[in-house]
Amino acid sequence: MIRLFDTATGAVRPLELREPGKVSMYVCGPTVYGPAHLGHGRFSLVFDILRRYLGWTGLDVTYVSNVTDIDDKIIARGLADGIAPAQVAKTWEKKWKQAMRAINVSPPTHDPHATDYVEQMVALITDLIENDAAYVAADGVYFSPSVVDDYGLLARQSLDSLQAGARVEVDDTKRTPVDFALWKLVKPGEPSWPSPWGDGRPGWHTECVVMALDLLGEGFDIHGGGQDLAFPHHENERAQAVADGKRFAGHWVHNGFVEVGGEKMSKSLNNFTDLLDLTRKHDARAYRLLVLRAHYRSPVEVTETSVADASKALERLDTFARRTVDLDATPDADLLQQFRTAMDNDLDTPRVMDAVFTAVRRANQALDMDDVDTAGPLAAAVREMCGAAGLVLAGGRAAVPDDVRAIVAEMDAARAAKDFARSDELRSDLTAKGWIVEAMAAGTTVRRA
Repeated sequence: MIRLFDTATGAVRPLELREPGKVSMYVCGPTVYGPAHLGHGRFSLVFDILRRYLGWTGLDVTYVSNVTDIDDKIIARGLADGIAPAQVAKTWEKKWKQAMRAINVSPPTHDPHATDYVEQMVALITDLIENDAAYVAADGVYFSPSVVDDYGLLARQSLDSLQAGARVEVDDTKRTPVDFALWKLVKPGEPSWPSPWGDGRPGWHTECVVMALDLLGEGFDIHGGGQDLAFPHHENERAQAVADGKRFAGHWVHNGFVEVGGEKMSKSLNNFTDLLDLTRKHDARAYRLLVLRAHYRSPVEVTETSVADASKALERLDTFARRTVDLDATPDADLLQQFRTAMDNDLDTPRVMDAVFTAVRRANQALDMDDVDTAGPLAAAVREMCGAAGLVLAGGRAAVPDDVRAIVAEMDAARAAKDFARSDELRSDLTAKGWIVEAMAAGTTVRRA
């Protein structure tokens, strides 16, 4: 069984499944108010790789990733753009899905939206007030972390330590600095929903509690996201579930940051690279390979140099795949065992990629000596490992129909005219038809998925 680092215990430990043969995963998704950046791409790829691997081992995976479609940032974007918050969310969710298709991230089993769960959130908040875990204030409802004995578990800090380090706000209606909003009373011009405490909207930390428990049930297996979510977001989710007497996630998994000059990439710091822009300039598979070559808990700096290096490595894999396309063999068992051992050891994808490129060299050497019996099983294992990690290699010989070529030509023309909206629309059309699109500076190529 796979062993993963658990943020709650601070150690690598076996993933203990609630139900044999099945895995339930909840990964925090986007707040849709702007473009997906490389940090979003990384967490999406990390958990896509984990999900694919668990499925490859024969487990039945239910993967839930939410969409935050009402939030302070969405409201602010709507005011800045002069459009309704709902339209902001709709527009940027569509862009998010385009970005996920571009980097070959499988759609979640469920993608619940916050606005569809407001009634359930009101019910949870009502229970928390009745349990003396929350209180009504002048501007809404707040949760009291002091009712949770181990609050701060995911931050690896005590409540006293967190309170000592909290910023004290002037004219704050909260009882203590670490109390957090469950319900925010409406302000002029904001969208709102009815509640016993007045019209308003839920706080961000509440939506995932009700969604995860509704779709996955108590004691689900994995809760994941970027490491910046461990505290306060995930800790505040966990606290609400505990205060409501519910068993929440069994294993907490968090990936490291994408960094720019040693600093976390984020929209708030305005140091981000648009994920779709990256896929327009480079083969999107190169970013997956770059993510695979770094351990998921380590920071990774994405630069033109590192992406170019990954692109060259990808070319070597594609060349190998084309060279071995006609070889028909059973995958090398020892190599697949190395793959399983590395992945089971806290998703050690760098070790996996080392094994892949070593196998490619060995197989090429064997082919140079016409030793097909050695090369065939190695090539089959390389394809198997890459496929299990979502890294699709070139090498198929399926002809490209004329109608698909016409779409590719139109896509290139749209890119040349900087009509990226049309280019993205055409890419989505090709993806929906079962083609993998590689949009390079020299022109677009397609191949069967």
